[in-house]
Amino acid sequence: MQIAGLNTLGISIARIDYAPLGQNPPHTHPRATEILTVLEGTLYVGFVTSNLPAPARNKFFSKVLNKGDVFVFPVGLIHFQFNPNPHQPAVAIAALSSQNPGAITIANAVFGSDPPISDDVLAKAFQVEKNTIDWLQAQFWENNHN
Repeated sequence: MQIAGLNTLGISIARIDYAPLGQNPPHTHPRATEILTVLEGTLYVGFVTSNLPAPARNKFFSKVLNKGDVFVFPVGLIHFQFNPNPHQPAVAIAALSSQNPGAITIANAVFGSDPPISDDVLAKAFQVEKNTIDWLQAQFWENNHN
């Protein structure tokens, strides 16, 4: 969207800088597959498969990546990146198979929706007490995911 000549080519790219112990929290891109290349540092990355038939249902795939390593996050699946190093930053390039991949941060969408999702619904879905859901919904989700 920022480079007019690239709009509608079906690709986008982003540089991501991770602070020590920083993360890109669990999220999904509903319209794109992502390929991530680590340029500097180390990242712990992973994704969870969809509700496929067993035994692949909700299977978690993860890996520790170092400089030069590449990892693919399939379209629409929940994934994350985390810099496990408390002393060094990390840098990665993410390329996506859409000029408009979208991004849904899971915690923000579930606990920070406007208006809020019913605490009855969320308490049942997460099998916790309503006061736990109320506490989670009271957090500032858009500002606390770094």
